[in-house]
Amino acid sequence: MKENNKTTKKERAGLDKGVMSRIYIVYVFLLLIAIGIFLRIVQLQIFKANELNIIAEKREFRFDDNIEAMRGSIYSEDGRLMATSVPVFEVRMDVALPDIKDSVFNDSVTWLALGLSKMFGDYTNWEYKQRLIKARNEKNRFFLIQKNVTFDQLTQLKTLPLLKRTRDYNSLIVIRTPRREYPFGILARRSLGYFKDHPTDSLKVLVGVEGEYNEYLQGIKGRQLKQRMAYGEWKPIDHLNNIEPVNGKDIVVTINSYLQDIAHSSLKNQLIAHNADKGCLILMEVETGELRALVNLMKDTKDGEFKESYNMAVGELFEPGSIFKLPAMMVAIEDGVVQKIDSVYIGNGEVKYNNRVMKDSHRFDPDGWVTPENCLAHSSNVGVSKIIYDHYNGNNKSFYNKLTKMFSADITGVDIPGEPKPFIKDPHLKDKRNYWSSVTLPWMSIGYEVLTTPLQMLTFYNAVANNGKMVKPRIVKEVRENGNTVKVFESEIINPSICSQSTVALAKHFLLSTVENGTGRNVKNNDYKIAGKTGTAKINENGRYISKYNASFIGYFPADKPKFSCIVVIYRPNEGAYYASQVAAPVFKEVADMVFAFAYNIDPLNKNQFIAHKDENGAPMNRLPDQVNPQLAELVNYEGVKPLEESKCPMVIPDVTGLSVKDATHLLEACNLVVKIHGKGLVKIQSPEPGTPYKAGDMVELKLEII
Repeated sequence: MKENNKTTKKERAGLDKGVMSRIYIVYVFLLLIAIGIFLRIVQLQIFKANELNIIAEKREFRFDDNIEAMRGSIYSEDGRLMATSVPVFEVRMDVALPDIKDSVFNDSVTWLALGLSKMFGDYTNWEYKQRLIKARNEKNRFFLIQKNVTFDQLTQLKTLPLLKRTRDYNSLIVIRTPRREYPFGILARRSLGYFKDHPTDSLKVLVGVEGEYNEYLQGIKGRQLKQRMAYGEWKPIDHLNNIEPVNGKDIVVTINSYLQDIAHSSLKNQLIAHNADKGCLILMEVETGELRALVNLMKDTKDGEFKESYNMAVGELFEPGSIFKLPAMMVAIEDGVVQKIDSVYIGNGEVKYNNRVMKDSHRFDPDGWVTPENCLAHSSNVGVSKIIYDHYNGNNKSFYNKLTKMFSADITGVDIPGEPKPFIKDPHLKDKRNYWSSVTLPWMSIGYEVLTTPLQMLTFYNAVANNGKMVKPRIVKEVRENGNTVKVFESEIINPSICSQSTVALAKHFLLSTVENGTGRNVKNNDYKIAGKTGTAKINENGRYISKYNASFIGYFPADKPKFSCIVVIYRPNEGAYYASQVAAPVFKEVADMVFAFAYNIDPLNKNQFIAHKDENGAPMNRLPDQVNPQLAELVNYEGVKPLEESKCPMVIPDVTGLSVKDATHLLEACNLVVKIHGKGLVKIQSPEPGTPYKAGDMVELKLEII
């Protein structure tokens, strides 16, 4: 019995070993198959990808690697949406889908045609029906219904017969593409810019923030399998190897939407009043170099309207005229020249340099003797040029070296493409362009034979306001992704000290004197001090100076503790006055008054002085941005423009779900609600919910989703 048991155990052990051996064999076999499949996938995906793509194309399939991502949005520093991408839809129909039986098609096509005609109105009911029947007969599986379809229209289309998804078929084909929207119209439009990518990547157009920060905004393109259809069109096909595009990151700019609107309206009104060719305005924060407003308006020769078509503030050189007298005088101050001079004799306001006569625009001292302070305050060409000429004639290189130490001969490096270098004749160079004639020094001292951009001039004056510290101007604050800050752009110092503190102090005194007692008197304000300089420069056309002018005013405020610097340039005023004190200075004052009230939360203004702003369509803006305090809101008491009456808005929050950002924002802000936006696309959720009672100033948060 025991022997039998032993035999049985041995047999079982042998049997177990046999089973395990077979299992191992099967396991190894399956493993080899898996490895083989993996290697085949690698071969197909990597080593034969091009070959397979060629085969796929021959079979009328291909991968499109240029599926556009939703571009990131651009927000103002006060949280307003300045630029965003919204989806628009191209709607097509697989009319010949086999799952749609002829009986179903025939019963429903009339109702579908009726719905399409009613929605789009481009064809009659009968015409739509005939087009659909023809497409069915031609077995068209990619029939175009409409391009540029809105989300609301798409939602309605999905309810129409034959387009409505059923258990049996889904004939609707939707191709989504992003469209760039600018909710504030032309406000800061050129500074926001655009980016154009040529299909062959051989040409890229970079303009403004859109161009400079394209690497953050553009996102990552996706990949989509497509099938060739009739007439060479390509139909998107669902496929495992499709890759969804990755949305771009958001940019927050330094522009304040409210201050931009003020600056835009004020400059535009003055350009119209003087029939000027163009104009620009820059508002900069002194300490940080952040640009709070940047306006560029040029008259369109076709319709006469002023549009943001070129960024002259950043990209166009001009002869600055008298506003360049300050850096010239500061060279003399730094060298101790001015401190040694009690007065300068200007006689009757005329002086000759090598048979070329220089004149003052007006007499302001009857005995012909003026102090250096009054030379600048009253913008005496003769006085300033004599100070510089008498002490630097024959020593041009010394003057140039000291001037360019203060006023950089290089670009500011602002984060907007297209800034040219300023041109200051360099006596160290012997080429024709840099040739110093016998009259270069005196004329350069008053802002001729030198070229600079408005932004470069403002960067210098901003350094004076900032106690000699020159900061790099910038227009972008940070980059965000999904509402979270991922990169912050800090202030950068170009030059920690352009000159001594004593020179800065005297320069500030001269600029304050210009406003208090000189050519800038009409910007004087009793509630706060402004320091600045007027500039009226003849225009050089084809190598000759003509009787046309550029008018500018540049300065900072409050003068005792500067917070903002600003420059206004109006090019070629053709009607009325042309002097800077009458053309550019009033714009500076108007903007400075409003900015001061906004920044310091006080009211230095008379109610009757408040500006009536208009939107891009010329309609009065009958409300102030909701960031402004109630005291300023009460100032809207001028002719033709009244604060929005509460009775004209529902006293409950309107329903904006499904709307575009632009439409939703306009509707809510018209009801004096503050709008906070999360995400991209169309409004999916709003909080508080529609129908909730509210009071002016309440916040509504909108959650956007890409449909």
